[in-house]
Amino acid sequence: MQQTLTALHFGTALLPDGWARNVRLTLAYGRIALVERDVAAVTGDQRAGIALPGMPNLHSHAFQRGMAGLTERRGKDHDSFWTWRTLMYRFVERITPDDLEAIAAQAYVEMLEAGFTRVGEFHYLHHGAGGQAYADIAEMGTRIAAAAAQAGIGLTLLPVFYAHGGFGGLPPGAMQSRFLNDLDSYAELIAASRGAAAGLDGAVVGIAPHSLRAITPDELAAILPLAPASPIHIHVAEQLKEVADCKDWTGARPVEWLLDHNPVDPRWCLVHATHMTEAETVRLAASGAVAGLCPITEANLGDGLFPAPSFRDAGGAFGIGTDSNVLISVAEELRLLEYGQRLQGRVRNIMAAGPDQSTGRALFDMALLSGARALGAESGLKVGAPADIVSLKSDHPVLVARGGDEILDSFIFAGGYGLISDVWRGGRKLVSDGMHRDRAVIAAHYGRTLERLLAL
Repeated sequence: MQQTLTALHFGTALLPDGWARNVRLTLAYGRIALVERDVAAVTGDQRAGIALPGMPNLHSHAFQRGMAGLTERRGKDHDSFWTWRTLMYRFVERITPDDLEAIAAQAYVEMLEAGFTRVGEFHYLHHGAGGQAYADIAEMGTRIAAAAAQAGIGLTLLPVFYAHGGFGGLPPGAMQSRFLNDLDSYAELIAASRGAAAGLDGAVVGIAPHSLRAITPDELAAILPLAPASPIHIHVAEQLKEVADCKDWTGARPVEWLLDHNPVDPRWCLVHATHMTEAETVRLAASGAVAGLCPITEANLGDGLFPAPSFRDAGGAFGIGTDSNVLISVAEELRLLEYGQRLQGRVRNIMAAGPDQSTGRALFDMALLSGARALGAESGLKVGAPADIVSLKSDHPVLVARGGDEILDSFIFAGGYGLISDVWRGGRKLVSDGMHRDRAVIAAHYGRTLERLLAL
């Protein structure tokens, strides 16, 4: 195959060692082949204002984008994560493979437009209505892969092991039947999922024990060998009830128990980890595992606040995810992460690396590097890395007269969607002037799908 070179020229770019001016990136086979600084554009170069590396989205349930905004009516009693979950289960009952593909494609388009260039799809909707198996056990994972291909986003597929309805192997509920596998069928699912993702450039397949309430200790130990060198993601300590139930069953808190009984290392991503003691926080940081934070969803569900300053001070690594996809935004996830800590601590610029350091830069750098590691991927505008690039509008009013880290501070705390101009994923330009090239077609299919689903 003949090599085709593409060159992009940016007035300003965030490189791994800091900001640079007049940066020219030469792309080949979907990767960055050459990085030049302080050079003029050449005839034929694509030109843009400000270049940032594409952000990894380490935790998504794509199908939940279809129910965004439909759970914001107060019930008769106290609303919580658990009442929200019941509504989510009702929505899940209706979804066909075609529906899942349409909803996921729309979510992935919005992620790209928001500056996410890879998604970790924590995928647990495996079977048909009533738990009826599809002829292909990875039918729904295949539809996720098809949606990712349609939108063009990078994919880390995380098929979920889900077998029980509570700690200690309690029987699952009827509304969980579409999620369930045993050890044999899960091994088959992982193998079939690798086949489903094989045609996607740069795709990664990991494993995802859903939570300690959905898997027994023996089952957890049994599935870990299915991921000898790939990501391992698990929900943990998201809700206080989960912490109390875990203590009742094991005598230990969820993060404490997980660290005591499993080889948690840098391949692991503990999603949420909201409710930890100081000792758990320090131990999790020392393990090298990534904390998968989803501030918008955690706020929407009333989960609580992750102990971010203590975790950061202990050397912990965190990334961001859109989880329920109630709102998809790189800037808003990072902004809300910082603002939650400010509200709790009643001080400002909590997550900055030190005096006179940028809060936006600290948040962006950590989420970029740790998010990529959690998804088994590379990141950054450097030679050999995937050409996953986001450009901001340098002439946007929010960015007037900004330079260096002021760009990130303004993007995160004063801007957002309107600042993103173009997005390249694997060297392909998918977003121009803020809009995905296939938005109209994908949105129309999504609209027809939702009209039918919500009429049922």
